[in-house]
Amino acid sequence: MPQLTPRELGYRMPAEWEPHAATWLTWPRRDGISFPGRFDHIPAYWVRMVELLSAAEEVHINTFDDAHEAETRWHLDKSRNCMPERVFLHRFPAYEPWCRDHGPIFLTRPGPDRWRSDALGPDTRMRLRADTLAVVDWGYNAWGGKYPPFDLDDAVPQHVARSLDVPLFQPGVILEGGSIDVNGQGTLITTEACLLHSNRNPHLERGEIERLLRDFLGVQHILWLGDGIAGDDTDGHVDDLARFVNPTTVVAVVEDDPADENHKPLTENLRRLRTMTDQDGKALRIVTLPMPRPVFHGGQRLPACYANFYVANAIVLVPTFDDPADARAIEILQRLFPDRRVVGIPSLDLIWGLGAFHCITQQQPACAADFI
Repeated sequence: MPQLTPRELGYRMPAEWEPHAATWLTWPRRDGISFPGRFDHIPAYWVRMVELLSAAEEVHINTFDDAHEAETRWHLDKSRNCMPERVFLHRFPAYEPWCRDHGPIFLTRPGPDRWRSDALGPDTRMRLRADTLAVVDWGYNAWGGKYPPFDLDDAVPQHVARSLDVPLFQPGVILEGGSIDVNGQGTLITTEACLLHSNRNPHLERGEIERLLRDFLGVQHILWLGDGIAGDDTDGHVDDLARFVNPTTVVAVVEDDPADENHKPLTENLRRLRTMTDQDGKALRIVTLPMPRPVFHGGQRLPACYANFYVANAIVLVPTFDDPADARAIEILQRLFPDRRVVGIPSLDLIWGLGAFHCITQQQPACAADFI
């Protein structure tokens, strides 16, 4: 008998701004390849994230081995601003720290109603509905086989699902978390450059990929953008281009300089977005974000952009680049997230790894009971 898909079982992928139980991180390794020549500056980014995130949600951190766990604890113990009761370390090894792409994708579905009367007295009943959690383990091949080995990274979702004792679904195809974004209501946005690239799933056509997205993420409506930004080694992840900030609003990065190599692809993506609708056929509201000036290191252009922010329970973490556009980007995002504090963090060292805060985080949605 064929296994039912998450969609058939009533699961969906929640939007990032929905309540979190936790954020998952993978601590960077000195032996890794992501930050050549700058690693000494890198652990401070993870400490700062833990400080900010642990104020309002749990933080779960993947570590490689005994020595790596001890190093991670040493960094965290030096901080006076972490909430240690909300920080948990796990021996789930990965070579590189890009948890958005190798980590679990979490789904939820409404759980069964349970009734209680004892807590509220004999004449009152309380209905408890606790959502149930599941993990999708998409395959991971380090962005098309660019950076082997990646077998340990690929196994992280399996470790997480076992540790949480939740169902694990395995579509058997390659997909990174940074290549998709959802509004939690049934619409997903992605790019042709990444999901249709021959180094991911060359045996799959667009229609087959769309079916897998619907079956394993519980979405109905899929929006396709085109190419990514210069310097992005992921072949065009959408989290460097356009992000949902509420069910009907998308922020999209734009490059105003016609001479910049990002101008043409970003203009085309903006054109597409302005013709798109949500799952109910309503036009999307599009808010544009500026791009910083080009950032280079050793002659290599880096994928610096403001769209690679992370939305947590109480805050939004935004990379900044010592650029005049930093303040404008933060102001735009603060207006879009009025109930959260938008925090800009200087990220010129972090972006040397070719990613920013969205790339190194993965949200675990809350499954809190509703009291009715």
